[in-house]
Amino acid sequence: MAPLVLRTVAETAAWAESIRRSGRRLALVPTMGYLHDGHLSLMREGRNRADVVAASIFVNPTQFGPSEDLSRYPRDMTGDLAKCASVGVEVVFAPEPAEVYPPGFQTYVDVEKVSQGLCGARRPGHFRGVATVVTKLLCLFKPHVALFGEKDYQQLQVIRALERDLNLGVEIVGMPTLREADGLAMSSRNAYLSPEDRKRALALSRGLSAARALCEGGTREAQALVGVVRRELEAAGLREDYVELMDATSLTPLSAVTPGQPARLLVAAFVGTTRLIDNQPIGA
Repeated sequence: MAPLVLRTVAETAAWAESIRRSGRRLALVPTMGYLHDGHLSLMREGRNRADVVAASIFVNPTQFGPSEDLSRYPRDMTGDLAKCASVGVEVVFAPEPAEVYPPGFQTYVDVEKVSQGLCGARRPGHFRGVATVVTKLLCLFKPHVALFGEKDYQQLQVIRALERDLNLGVEIVGMPTLREADGLAMSSRNAYLSPEDRKRALALSRGLSAARALCEGGTREAQALVGVVRRELEAAGLREDYVELMDATSLTPLSAVTPGQPARLLVAAFVGTTRLIDNQPIGA
């Protein structure tokens, strides 16, 4: 059955309130649309964790910088709704920007520490936009659980922090990155890649896998692990944005992988004009 599409805050709030009053458990999957199997895995897990699954499809303008790809970000509402139906999503909130940011809007959410560095340093204002729209969605739906992918790992930590700090009472679930058969992390932005760039993009996952193998072989220093990833990027002709070893929770830089301290190796690189990100737990 096709999901019910809601366009306004008022009708969405009323629908969500009816779910809570009925005693049913509600899961929310926020997205920017152009859905792939990674998004659908979140929705399927939502079905496992709740009685009702809702999704949002909203290309959030406040998380794009002036020179970024807001106007050309891929969109396919018809296809997205069909995919939502295939995994049992009951409601899709698909507002216009003016519904989310009406005239006079002036309140934004900043998550200070965990948003620093990595994508936060390269995309000023990005996580302010992410934190604001996610806070609005969590307050609007008041779901019992909300699901996000680990591919956007810094985003996930930002969302966990805002939920905790603002006492929103929502269980935040991070789901493992889904990959294509050849290892490329699923991303809506993969649609930008030419066939040749698609092959070159494999350097991100290949580099992370090589670094993890090196760590499992006993090499723990950040410089060596980062160097392995950089060599893969260079060999494929990609332009590095960052490669960093971080504490998995605080996202503070690490000089080495230490037993008992969860770590994450994160990479961002440009494949032609397309910026892709990926990450992997390491040393756990």
